[in-house]
Amino acid sequence: MTNKSSNTVSSLAKGLRVFECFRADTPKLSIADVSKQTGLDRATARRCLLTLHQEGYAEYDGKFFSLTHRALRLGLGAIASLPLPQLVQPWLDQLTDLIGESCSVSILDGTEIVYLARAAQKRVMSIGLMPGSRLPAHCTSMGRVLLAALPRSEAEAIVDACDLAPRTVHSITEPEDIMAQIDQTLAQGYAVIDQEVEIGLCSIAVPLIDQRGRVVAALNTGMAATPQRAEWAVTNFLPKLLNVQSGLKRVL
Repeated sequence: MTNKSSNTVSSLAKGLRVFECFRADTPKLSIADVSKQTGLDRATARRCLLTLHQEGYAEYDGKFFSLTHRALRLGLGAIASLPLPQLVQPWLDQLTDLIGESCSVSILDGTEIVYLARAAQKRVMSIGLMPGSRLPAHCTSMGRVLLAALPRSEAEAIVDACDLAPRTVHSITEPEDIMAQIDQTLAQGYAVIDQEVEIGLCSIAVPLIDQRGRVVAALNTGMAATPQRAEWAVTNFLPKLLNVQSGLKRVL
């Protein structure tokens, strides 16, 4: 049905809300799950889910729905059409070859970061990361860099909306402590995460800034965590990340 007052299609809007329910932590959902997450009644949620199934975007086992590979066309098509991934990829490839570690660029989307580009050397995390992958913003180096670029009230609102359940024994779970880390990131111009996302993983990130001085994305590299690895990363990797930051600023 078309909403004549705003020239929008309400059924499409409902379908998109249903589509967005499927995430890394909720890959399989029932009709009741989707109804609860979206606020739609069960009948509407059911029709949306069955439409996704009929069009090949979702599988259905009689109880749970899950997205198919066809759904990747939507997200990856959007990423491929953005100019930023195309601009940063050669820089990522060169940086990865130089330091021997995987490097990534991401943007902020609500309480999460979304990977736009990646150059992989070796797998440090237990999960595979690629363009379109998402991770929590509050406990990642790129997330803290991006949150630090926001007005503090906006950053606080996002942190308050985050699921702060600890991912490791090193995770920071108090909003005030996370904001203190974000304030420190803003002051020093980079963020270091030491095993807060996953045991054995350390990462360092810097903002990517355009010619107007606006933070448009974040750049990071991740490595295996060892004693004093975080300090070592600041000494050895931060200058190289800043070189890429400076080079990209001329073209962003």
